[in-house]
Amino acid sequence: MAFDSKTHLLTFAGMTANTTNTKLHPAIIPLMAVAAGVTVANIYYNQPILKDIGQSVHATGAEIGKVSMFAQLGYGLGMFFLIPLGDKVNRKRLILLLSTLLMIALAGFSFATQLYQVYALSLLVGLFATSAQILMPMAATLDNVNRGKTVGKVFSGILVGILGARVISGLIAGWLGWRFVYGISAGMVFVVAILLKLYLPNVPPKFKGNYVGLLKSALSLVGEFKILRQAALLGFFTFGIFCSFWTTLTFHLSNAPLNFSASTIGLFGFIAIGGALVAPWFGKLADKGNTHRSLLVSVGMIIGSVILLKVFPYSIVVLIISIFFLDIGVQATQITNFARIYSLDEQAHSRLNTIYMTTYFIGGSAGTFFGLLSWKMGGWDMSTWQMLLWGVIAIVLVMMMKQPNGAGEKQAK
Repeated sequence: MAFDSKTHLLTFAGMTANTTNTKLHPAIIPLMAVAAGVTVANIYYNQPILKDIGQSVHATGAEIGKVSMFAQLGYGLGMFFLIPLGDKVNRKRLILLLSTLLMIALAGFSFATQLYQVYALSLLVGLFATSAQILMPMAATLDNVNRGKTVGKVFSGILVGILGARVISGLIAGWLGWRFVYGISAGMVFVVAILLKLYLPNVPPKFKGNYVGLLKSALSLVGEFKILRQAALLGFFTFGIFCSFWTTLTFHLSNAPLNFSASTIGLFGFIAIGGALVAPWFGKLADKGNTHRSLLVSVGMIIGSVILLKVFPYSIVVLIISIFFLDIGVQATQITNFARIYSLDEQAHSRLNTIYMTTYFIGGSAGTFFGLLSWKMGGWDMSTWQMLLWGVIAIVLVMMMKQPNGAGEKQAK
């Protein structure tokens, strides 16, 4: 399928899609996992280096904190307006196009000198990084026999990208300065895009209508599937806690009495990566039909971690334990939600992903906004109160689910 007027961008990048791929290369799923991680990491590079970026563009803490919000907002917009195209157009070409635009945005970010430029480029980076969410439902389509295992591998790549971004960003900023974070990332995106161009197979689109009909079809899924509504709302609040925590943690650790540098703050991402490696175990519970139990445990971990952070705000040991279990809780909730929604409609994986992930990242943007607002009003104490309130809402949502073992059931409104 031709990609109309935008094909010249792919040609410019040397990435015109190969339409002859018929055999799945044995390395393609690991490659998709790496590509997804490299792509999605760009949304989170800013978090440990907000203070450095702010000083460079002469912005206050409150002003520069909005960089995270704009990146997540762009990702949310991309989820709704771009990801449904995965059911309508050639996914390989769409991924390569978005990768090209992402490289351009990252290169521009590395030269930004004004706050408005940082805001605009953060929005664009978030928007074009959504190719990671085209790769995941594509992986589900490529391997129907081992779908859970395949999707789990790609999602693990996304988790490592999200969590490893803080480590990489902090270290590079400490050694070379924050601008090199985005310059190096542009190069990494270029490399994985070339590999995807060479090895990613073509998957025929399944939706034959127009773009407006595609969006309407995606929205209709909200009313069609109760499980989708439950998962999306739960994702909103749990990811909101996640983003609120990591955004305000930067200010908490960089202020007195801790006074940590950006590189030291970034090292806490190693703890979160360890939590992400444990989280997929919850997917096995979901495969066995124990979704309700899985969600109760994972959300309970989130609440327990926030309570520890509130009671012991300056204990490094408690902080390490809390980061570990908070990330397990958030990512395990995500994995369980994926297990529930991907079995709802085999023909609408991208659109299901659109509804869920749009809500999910809008929740992240909202969590960042309210986290910054809480920080401004009352510092770390108020920020943890906000996270705890959202955690209570999340556990109430889980307890209100009337059919906890009904993953895959089609439930009308």
